[in-house]
Amino acid sequence: MKKKRVLVTLFIVACFTMAFSRGKTDTLRVAYTPAAPFVIAENELLEGINLWLWQRVAEDLHLEYTLEPMEFSSMLNALKRGEIDVSINPLTITGERSREMEFTHSFFASHSTIAITEKSSLEKVKQFFGAFFHINFLRGFVLLFVILLFFGSLTWLAEHKRNPNDFRPGIRGVWDGLWWAMVTLSTVGYGDKSPKSRLGKIAALGLMFCGLLFVSGLTASIASSLTVDQLESSQGDFNTYKKRKVGTVKDSEAESFLQARFFKDISTYDRVLPGLMDLEKSKLDAFIYDEPILRYIIQKNTDLHTLDILPQKFDVQFYAFGIRKDAISLEQQISQRILEITESQEWQIVLSEYGLSEF
Repeated sequence: MKKKRVLVTLFIVACFTMAFSRGKTDTLRVAYTPAAPFVIAENELLEGINLWLWQRVAEDLHLEYTLEPMEFSSMLNALKRGEIDVSINPLTITGERSREMEFTHSFFASHSTIAITEKSSLEKVKQFFGAFFHINFLRGFVLLFVILLFFGSLTWLAEHKRNPNDFRPGIRGVWDGLWWAMVTLSTVGYGDKSPKSRLGKIAALGLMFCGLLFVSGLTASIASSLTVDQLESSQGDFNTYKKRKVGTVKDSEAESFLQARFFKDISTYDRVLPGLMDLEKSKLDAFIYDEPILRYIIQKNTDLHTLDILPQKFDVQFYAFGIRKDAISLEQQISQRILEITESQEWQIVLSEYGLSEF
């Protein structure tokens, strides 16, 4: 009798254990981190493109799950270790990640871009006039003054005796020569002073030819200086930011991309918004990340009104859900359903509601 009681007790415990284990296995641990418009978490309200897609998939496949918020880096590590079953964030499919996790069928294609702080009108004016005080630019003006003084003095020496009305004797005559040189070189041509002697006319020819060549070179230098200064100031190409302080999301594909391209000064953040706030405060020169996420956050957040998105597009990315490595059967089921949903007209409507379209 006692033996039967022991067996019955063991049987009941085993049943409860099996039931508990089965319940634990069947309920998926699904992690996310805010990445609007794909995952939007505001005031305890959870929505977004990826959340809609996951709910449709889970409903169609009769999957039980619990949603767990995590920081992006922690979420990736937990998925690699098998501590969570699914990440519904827009994860970029890469070869390195594929060795440690499974990916569903891709549901959206995007690219990285650059967010910068727009310059104010005052800063643009300062930048423009600042180019005129560049050391090479100032050297050009000094050399121009030397040319004018040389030919003006030479003309005065040739003219002050034969033409004292136009080129007066003494220091005032030197000024007359300088004035005549400036008027002649600038092609204003007042005609108030002009050389009469042969030597004076030869000096005038020398001024015209030398001055024309020099002024042409100086004009080209000014245009080049202003153009280079503008390119180096804010909106240069992708390589412009290699030596500047840029921000991105920690452990993201964007960070790997920047490191592989030898960016010197990279600041990483757990989420996009803190990085954009630092960019707004001029703590960063640029923030580089996925274009749809950057654009959505900047448009929705009034505190980021001075930020702008550059037209540069690079690092094409394909988004998918991440699945733990040993859940191949689960990944196949989810991938099949994602493929069916993304081929429907309903998917296009959902994308358009969040201001997105297929890449």
